[in-house]
Amino acid sequence: MQTFNYVITDEIGIHARPAGLLVKVAKQFQSKSVIKFNGKEAKLTGVMGLIGLGVKKGSEVVVCVEGEDEETAAAEIKKFFQENL
Repeated sequence: MQTFNYVITDEIGIHARPAGLLVKVAKQFQSKSVIKFNGKEAKLTGVMGLIGLGVKKGSEVVVCVEGEDEETAAAEIKKFFQENL
């Protein structure tokens, strides 16, 4: 399993636009990926789950990726966070 922590820098946090783009990135891989925040967890393949976490600017999240292509998937997902969130 690959994991990384990330502090959200987007002014609005995780909202509809980046959540939709993140889902597209996560769905490219066979690995299962989840985001954990404030005792809650959501799959990176579901927009409503991501938005429902209520992640705001300055919040630290943990992303976990597990599966056959987890190294590649985790690297691409982390890159997305750095460029968009």
